Amino acid sequence: MTDIHADRILILDFGSQYTQLIARRVREDQVYCEIHPWTVSDAFVRAFAPRGIVLSGGPQSVVEATTPRVPAAVFDLGVPVLGICYGMQAMAAQLGGRVVGGQHREFGYAEVTVRAESPLFGPLRDREAGGHAQLEVWMSHGDRVEALPPGFIAIGESAGAPLAAMADVERRLYGLQFHPEVTHTLQGREILRRFVLDICAARALWTPGQILDQLLARVSTQVGDGRVLLGLSGGVDSSVLAALLHRCIGDRLTCVFVDNGLLRLDEGDQLMATFAERLGVRVIRVNAQQRFLDALAGEADPEAKRKIIGRLFIDVFEEESARLNDVDWLAQGTIYPDVIESAAAATGTAQVIKSHHNVGGLPERMKLKLLEPLRELFKDEVRRLGEDLGLPHDLVWRHPFPGPGLGVRILGEVRAEYADILRRADAIYMEELHRHDHYHKVSQAFAVFLPVRSVGVMGDGRRYDYVIALRAVETTDFMTAHAARLPWELLETVARRIVNEVPGVSRVAYDISGKPPAT
Repeated sequence: MTDIHADRILILDFGSQYTQLIARRVREDQVYCEIHPWTVSDAFVRAFAPRGIVLSGGPQSVVEATTPRVPAAVFDLGVPVLGICYGMQAMAAQLGGRVVGGQHREFGYAEVTVRAESPLFGPLRDREAGGHAQLEVWMSHGDRVEALPPGFIAIGESAGAPLAAMADVERRLYGLQFHPEVTHTLQGREILRRFVLDICAARALWTPGQILDQLLARVSTQVGDGRVLLGLSGGVDSSVLAALLHRCIGDRLTCVFVDNGLLRLDEGDQLMATFAERLGVRVIRVNAQQRFLDALAGEADPEAKRKIIGRLFIDVFEEESARLNDVDWLAQGTIYPDVIESAAAATGTAQVIKSHHNVGGLPERMKLKLLEPLRELFKDEVRRLGEDLGLPHDLVWRHPFPGPGLGVRILGEVRAEYADILRRADAIYMEELHRHDHYHKVSQAFAVFLPVRSVGVMGDGRRYDYVIALRAVETTDFMTAHAARLPWELLETVARRIVNEVPGVSRVAYDISGKPPAT
């Protein structure tokens, strides 16, 4: 079996908000890649043995004395290197060029004129017209390269950056001032594909079929004759992991489903029907609703609520594993974005936006070994894996649901009354999105409970009830998002039904804020 990691790309992260997008674009071309902070050692770079290296963008300025530097081994290995935005500026500065700051800023849409042939742009040049191709790109920079390093030529220019793209074809070193990884750069995917497949000559080994085969082989080797305990939440990641483990080790898998009182309407019954009845997976259902509500009583801070819920999940797993004294492993549905974001926070290259309760290992008192088969996969790769494993389409492609459940969709303190109101309102919203054929046209939609009361009138009576906010966003990466423009008829129907059918609600609002700033 060919190792699907054999040909791989190393992405060094300098703190760009788009770094994960670079990795996803490389994976879309079926080549494995990993993101690591720019602080890695030269020894690490050499040991990684990449087919090529990508230097991400970042918020720093190359002209500052304390600016992050590219490890020397990157340029000593002799493999292709692509610097993006800050990565291009750092490459230019360290190889003998000159970077200036602050006077020719470009943010947002720009046009780059291709000025010279190169393996990176290649056929993007408009030969038929006899002129130069125009690239529609996304810029985000204050500094710019003012003088090229020895051996480089300019292959693209924009109004704000005469040296918007550079190349040393002989050494296979390339720099782009714009971001090819974002969808706003229309030819960006083709540029990255040429770098990865043509310039780096990486083989497309990272295919869904081979991923599944190697995951099954790896789990089988790692677990051996052991038994595995899995916390099954009903979300996409844990559901796919349950199906994967069940195929690999059969009845040596025991799933623990914690009904914490913060799930969607009828979700517990649906989960049991899918896994216990349809797939034959052993699932233990633990009723811990009151326990979670008691632990959350009086707590309004969203990050504190996340931590309370995460700790309590671990406590329940510990208790269940103690009852199952023949269990050797605890499986978690950790996926690659969890790993990246937690590592970035730990190394100081990114701020903590939210904590991940399934990253960071297990309490020392818990004597189980940790099993995380999905930790190399992005969400879209997990979904494809779920389909290959035969999970229901509606389960695999359902919208993301946070680990803490409705606990973070209830603003402020969590109460049983609030959770009951919210789950009923959310169910109506999902039902109408499906009925109007809009559920799969948006990336994520959900209802939020606002702990404020609003005056309303029902019949001839005055009401003083709570507010439900509806949210729907469109995004390709969940790092940025904009509000979906849902049809007015759909929103009006949802609002009318919620007010009429959910006692305790007198008003429905639609959230049109984008991310950032809203998450």
